[in-house]
Amino acid sequence: MASVPSLASSLDRRIADALSAALPEVGTADPLLRRSDRADFQANGMLALAKKLKGNPRELAAKVVEQLPAGDLIKDVEVSGPGFLNITITDEAIVSTLAERAADDRLGVPFAEHPGTTVIDYAQPNVAKEMHVGHLRNSVIGDAVVRILEFSGEKVVRRHHIGDWGTQFGMLIQYLIEHPHELDHEGEVSGEEAMSSLNRLYKASRTLFDSDEEFKARARRRVVDLQAGDEETLALWQRFVDESKIYFYSVFDKLDVEIRDEDIVGESGYNDMLAETCRLLEESGVAARSNGALCVFFDDVKGPDGKPSPLIVQKSDGGFGYAATDLSAIRDRVGNLKADTLLYVVDARQSLHFKMVFETARRAGWLTEGVKAVQLGFGTVLGKDGKPFKTREGETVRLVDLLDEAVDRATAVVREKAQDLTEEQIAERGAQVGIGAVKYADLSTSVSRDYKFDLDQMVSLNGDTSVYLQYAYARIQSILRKAGEARPVAHPELALAAAERALGMHLDQFGENLAEVTASYEPHKLAGYLYQLASLYTTFYAECPVLKADTPQQVENRLFLCDLTARTLRQGMSLLGIRTPEQL
Repeated sequence: MASVPSLASSLDRRIADALSAALPEVGTADPLLRRSDRADFQANGMLALAKKLKGNPRELAAKVVEQLPAGDLIKDVEVSGPGFLNITITDEAIVSTLAERAADDRLGVPFAEHPGTTVIDYAQPNVAKEMHVGHLRNSVIGDAVVRILEFSGEKVVRRHHIGDWGTQFGMLIQYLIEHPHELDHEGEVSGEEAMSSLNRLYKASRTLFDSDEEFKARARRRVVDLQAGDEETLALWQRFVDESKIYFYSVFDKLDVEIRDEDIVGESGYNDMLAETCRLLEESGVAARSNGALCVFFDDVKGPDGKPSPLIVQKSDGGFGYAATDLSAIRDRVGNLKADTLLYVVDARQSLHFKMVFETARRAGWLTEGVKAVQLGFGTVLGKDGKPFKTREGETVRLVDLLDEAVDRATAVVREKAQDLTEEQIAERGAQVGIGAVKYADLSTSVSRDYKFDLDQMVSLNGDTSVYLQYAYARIQSILRKAGEARPVAHPELALAAAERALGMHLDQFGENLAEVTASYEPHKLAGYLYQLASLYTTFYAECPVLKADTPQQVENRLFLCDLTARTLRQGMSLLGIRTPEQL
C-alpha cells in the first residue's frame, strides 16, 4: 500500500496552494507550519512574506484564508496576532487518516526516497575477555539503529569489530600449548562455562608471563608465529575465538540482540591489508615517517603539551596501530561493500581517534565525497552516585550480572501484578520486562549523554520507563479481549472528545517521527514519542470509557483508537529491540 500523508503534510500543501493563489507573484512559499497550543497547527509564513512584499501581514493572512477551502480537512482558521494562522483540523480528517494508516501493515510509514547502503560497526567484545557494562551501550544502540534503518528500506551491513588480535594471544596460545587440556570440554558447554575456562586460562598465563622470563620469551616468539600465519598457532588462536563466541552469543541472547556469525569481522579480518594501507599512505604523501613511525599530522589536533598530536599508523618497531586496522576497514567497507554511509557506535572518548581516521581516509581518497562517515559517540553508564558504574569492590560490572539482576527485579514486579499467569509465563514476562527496562533506559537517553543506571527506577510502572509502555500495551490487549463481538472500526462521522483528538493527532505523527529518527540516528526521539503516546493513551483511558461508551459506534471507534495505539506501540518498541508482552 502507498504511504499515508500525515495531517500536517496535507495541511501544509493546502496552505501552500492558498498562498500561491492569493499571491501568485511570490511563486511557491513555505507556510512554516507547526503544532500549536492554541489550535491544532499554526502557520507563520505570512510574516516573512509580508516583510518581503512590504505589506501588512494580517491583510495577507486574510487573503490566504479566503483561498482555503473549508470542509474535509480544515474545520476552523483564525487570523491571530501579527498574521499567524491558527488552524483546527476536522475530527473527520483525523479519523479518516488514521483509518488509512490502520489499513497498512507499515501503519502508512513510507520507505526512504533514496535508500543506500550503510555499514554499521557496533558490538565489539574482546576475545578471551568478559563483557562488562561498557559493552551495553554499543550493542543496544547499534541494534536499534539497524532495526530503524532497515525499516526505512536502507540496506544495512553489520560489522562487529571484535578484539581478536594482539600480543596477549602469544601468551595465551603458548600457555595452551604447554597445558593442552585447559580448554577441553565434554559435551555442549554453556556461555558461563566457556568464560570461566577462558578466565582461568588467562589468569594462569598472565601469572606465568609475569614471573617466568623464559615463558615470556616463548610467548613473544609465539606472537611472531601468529602474525606469520603458522598453522598450529592459528589453529589454537581459532580455538580461543570459537570458545569466546560461545560466551558472546550467550550474553547477546540474554540481551535479546541478534549477532550473526557472518557479521563478525574482527581486527584479524584486516591483517592482510595493513601493509598495503601503510604503503599507500606513505607513497601518496598522506603519511610520513617520524622517528621511525609512520604518522599522519593535523594542524588542528594538539596534545596536552600543545604540540601537534599525530595519528600513528605504524609504530617504529614495525607493529601496526589501531589506525591501520580502522583505515583498512574503511577501504574494505567503501571499496568492497559499496557503503554510502559508515556508522561507528563507539565510546565518545574515542572521538579524536575517529576524527583523525576519517580525515586521513578523506586525504587518501578512500572516503569519497559521496560517502559519509559518522561516529555515534555514546556517553558512559554511571552508578547512582553519578560516577562510572563499578561494583562495591571497585571492579567493572559484568554485563551478565547486570542483566540477571534486571530480570530478577522485573520478575518480582510481574509476579506482584500477575493474574492467571503460570510460573513459566511469569519467568518469560520477567525476562522481557527486565531486558526491555535496561534497553529503554539506555535508548531513551540521548546517545552522547551519560546516564545513571538505577534498576529501581527502570522497572517502575510509573514514569518514563519501558514497563510503563509495556503495561499500556498489555492493558489495550486486555480491553480488546474483553470486547466480545465488538470490533475496532473507524467512524469518521463521530465527534471526538479532547482526549481522543490528542491521541489521534499524536498517532498520525508516527511516520514523521521515524523519518527524523532515521535521518539523525537518534533512537531517544522514538522513545520520547512512544512515552508521550502511552501518556496520551492513559489520559484517554481515564476520560473516555471504551466498552461502556454511549453508542455501539462510539465503542467501535474507541476500540479502533485502542487497536491503532497498540500497533504503533508494538511497532515502535520493536524498532528499539524491546518486546511487548500481550499480558502483564
